[in-house]
Formats: sequence, C-alpha cells, structure tokens
Amino acid sequence: MSNILDSDNSLASDTNNHFLEHQAVVVALKDKCIGEIEKIALLMAKVLRNGGTIFWCGNGGSAADSQHFAAELVGRFNRDRPALRSVALTTDSSTLTCIANDFSFEDIFSRQIKALGRRGDLLVGISTSGNSTNILRALEAAKAGGLYSVGLLGKSGGTAKALVDHVIVVPSDSTARIQEMHVLVGHCLCDRVEMLLGYNAFEL
Repeated sequence: MSNILDSDNSLASDTNNHFLEHQAVVVALKDKCIGEIEKIALLMAKVLRNGGTIFWCGNGGSAADSQHFAAELVGRFNRDRPALRSVALTTDSSTLTCIANDFSFEDIFSRQIKALGRRGDLLVGISTSGNSTNILRALEAAKAGGLYSVGLLGKSGGTAKALVDHVIVVPSDSTARIQEMHVLVGHCLCDRVEMLLGYNAFEL
C-alpha cells in the first residue's frame, strides 16, 4: 500500500510541477510579446484585407498547431464572419509524400510555397527549436517570393529567427511548454485578427 501511496504522491508532485512551469513561462512570455502579437495581427489583417493567404507550417505537434490555426481562420474563432483565406501546408499527404520521395523531406513546405504562395501573402513557420530544415527552406522560399513571414519559435529562436519579418520566441527549453505557448499565441492572433477586421463577437 505504501508503494501505491508513494506513487500517487509522486504523480501529484510531477503534475504540480507542470502547472508551475506553465505559469512561469506564461508570465515571462506575456512581458515580452504582447506588442509583437499586435504587430503580427495587424500584418495578418492587412494580408487578408488585400485578398492574400496566410500559410502555416510545422512538424509533429507544430504541424497539428498549423492545422489548428488555419482552421480557426477558415472557420471561426470567436465571431461569426466570412471565411478567411488560410492554408496549413501539413495536410495534403499526396503532396507531402510526393515531394519527400521525389526531392527531399526538407523541401515539403518550400515547394508548396513556390507553387501556391504569391507576393503579399504570409507564411507562419512554427518550430520549437527554430532549426528545422524544412521550416528554414520554407521561410527562404517565402522571402524569395515576396511573402511576409512570421516565426513562432522556442529556445534561442535558432536559425529561423533571422529569416522572418516578425518573431515570437517562447523563453523556455521545454518542448511541451513551448508548444503550449504557441497555442496561446495563436489564439491571441486569431482573436485579434477578427477584431481588427471589424467582426463582432457572436452570442454564446
């Protein structure tokens, strides 16, 4: 019985640590990024007003976040409104596997940007390290094609930090905490974009 109780106590302690770490990173991030969130939201609203598209890309959990945020814009976040142009470059399995097989995995996003991106569009690259090669190549392709770029990054920001027009770097070395903050930042951006475009909150 004592072993079970010890295990329960350990579980509670570990879980509490996750919450405490989360809270600490939220506070540190808020102090650093509120102004940058506003700049990025203004840019996103500008792109959408001009008929442009917001693209998203990432790997693993960041791929899921890319799909999540694209869906918030195409569908809705907090407001009934027209659909907004947004595409996650992580969803077309035929395109992804074709590019990875015929070229390389490092080209899976950059080739899509070259095909679909237009001058004045926006690419958001999501990477907890800022060093994923396929994200870096996508950002380089965006720059070459006249797209704006944003990095949602972590740790030191990696190589991606120098490749983007706007950046939010989560001040943490924990992949879990970085991903949690990316979701928070993404929700802030979606909410602010809807407000900037003049849509009122729907009745709950």
